[in-house]
Amino acid sequence: MPVVISIVGHSGSGKTTLVEKLVRNLSDRGMKIATIKHAHHKVELDTPGKDSYRYKAAGASMSLLLTRDALQLVADAVDEREPEQLARRFMTEADLVLAEGFSHAPGAKIEVLRRACGKPPRCTLEDNLIAIVTDMDEIYPELPHFGLEDIEGITRFMLEHQ
Repeated sequence: MPVVISIVGHSGSGKTTLVEKLVRNLSDRGMKIATIKHAHHKVELDTPGKDSYRYKAAGASMSLLLTRDALQLVADAVDEREPEQLARRFMTEADLVLAEGFSHAPGAKIEVLRRACGKPPRCTLEDNLIAIVTDMDEIYPELPHFGLEDIEGITRFMLEHQ
């Protein structure tokens, strides 16, 4: 079972950019990294009329599209929607799973919080917040703090947290 860490924060805080940099850094170290992204808006996951769409419409609980270089899985949304549950179901080959969003889900979280966003933290210590990536030293001083560009420091912290 891979370790799962959620990267949380308000829209526009830099979560996606941070996850992208962390994935690159960890992958360069030879690790298998998987990601889970929580979207609050409707996203079309399959193209109407295509074979995999037709299979799902016919009642398949999962449909896997395999090309020469990649694969895509479209599966029914299930009750188990938390990052650790999803990782256990679909990502067992990964060494580490970075989940973007999921601020209300159980599990370890690192929050991205920038002064320029002008918002309070999304999570509290009770939400299993383990570190903060910020330019605001006064927020949760009891937690490890990392600068927005300290990818090496954040990576070392996550690897030690496993």
